[in-house]
Amino acid sequence: MTRHADIDPIELNSKLASEKVILVDVRNDDEVARGIIEGAIHLPMAVIPGIAQTLCEQGDTAMVIYCHSGIRSAQAAAYLAQLGRENVYNLRGGVLAWANAGFTFSAKTE
Repeated sequence: MTRHADIDPIELNSKLASEKVILVDVRNDDEVARGIIEGAIHLPMAVIPGIAQTLCEQGDTAMVIYCHSGIRSAQAAAYLAQLGRENVYNLRGGVLAWANAGFTFSAKTE
């Protein structure tokens, strides 16, 4: 069985700088309105089950999922890993940890 792994903000920042990463924000619209990690796509948690197969078919590109505190994103990462998605990560601590590490957000562009 495939499992997801946790990644911290420092590791994520390094990964974003050195390789292609699919960055998925599973927060609600009102949360994302306050800012999003640059390069992320917004897919609210409620839509994940309906598009899970598509997300699983994104090859072996690293996929990092995040939310506000890391709880919802851990559930989404575990779900995708259970379906067979490899190379999937949860941002431990979510955007709270990202901000506490000194990293910034951009405006939602979608």
